[in-house]
This record gives sequence, C-alpha cells and structure tokens, in this order.
Amino acid sequence: MSVLDELTQVLTQRKSEDPETSYVASLHAKGLNKILEKVGEESTEVILAAKDADRSAGTKAEVVKETADLWFHTMVMLSALDLSAQDVLDELATRLGVSGHDEKAAREN
Repeated sequence: MSVLDELTQVLTQRKSEDPETSYVASLHAKGLNKILEKVGEESTEVILAAKDADRSAGTKAEVVKETADLWFHTMVMLSALDLSAQDVLDELATRLGVSGHDEKAAREN
C-alpha cells in the first residue's frame, strides 16, 4: 500500500471523528471554505520556500516540508469532495505521453 493510499484511509476515518480531538475532523467541521483557505495558505508557503530554494540545502528541505503540507491539505480537500488521490493519479495517467500544449488546448475546447 502506498503512502497516498494509507493517508487516504486515515483521512476517511478521521473525517467523522470528534473535531475536538482530530485536526482533520476540525477542518471538515469548519467546512469546505476553511479547507480551501488552508490549501491557499499552504500554496503560498510552498511558493515562498521555493523562491529561496537555490540558496541552501536547508531551504530545499523547507520546500519539501511545505509541499508535504500542501499535499496533505489538498488531500483533505479531495476527501471533503468525496474524491481521492487515486482520482488525481488516474487523471495524470491519462496525460502521460501527451504534450502539455496539446492537453491544455483540449481543455480549452
């Protein structure tokens, strides 16, 4: 089982737990807008960390940590929408071998 599969199971379980004892449950209790705020906040933190990443190994480690936070909160968002990381992986699989320009053009039509 992959880390993404395990995390998906944990998020599904914690979604319905007590918001007082589970961070994931507390996000779900606050609703999708709060979850989306966290995704936005983590996205900004990734960008800020990446801007300095070429300066030292320490800042590269920060990019990894912030990206992990972003992926986590994105997975909480997916869970709130009854989607999973597998849904995203399946979509990425359909794009393998397709030019990014061609894929973007197909979405615009």
